[in-house]
Amino acid sequence: MTDSILRSLLILAQADGPARPGAAPAAAAPAAGTAAGAEAVPAQPGGGGFMIMMMVLLGTMILFTFVSGRREKKKRAELLGSIKKHDKVMTIGGVMGTVVELKDDSVVLKVDETSNTRITFSKTAISQVIAQDSAA
Repeated sequence: MTDSILRSLLILAQADGPARPGAAPAAAAPAAGTAAGAEAVPAQPGGGGFMIMMMVLLGTMILFTFVSGRREKKKRAELLGSIKKHDKVMTIGGVMGTVVELKDDSVVLKVDETSNTRITFSKTAISQVIAQDSAA
């Protein structure tokens, strides 16, 4: 009994303490409580499960970023494709006007009714189509 306690203390001292010259490495000595011939698997420092969980979380965040970006791009293309004459629109700069003429990549807006002022914008400058009232 005393012999097994001393052997356990020796194993613990070799595993935890600094390496001594001439001492057997801690991995070569069988650990107390393990079956004969079975090797003890050392624990990974920092926890391997934590790193895997962080990588999965990072991958999920990147995936959601791409999906939402694609959704926004599709919504924007749908908005620009649905613009037609006589729609009231607002540009990115806040200029509001009525679509007078549509070209492939540009739009002519009438911004002032009294002086008949017209400004040409790139189609990508349109930020939103303003809903017209049904009474007007």
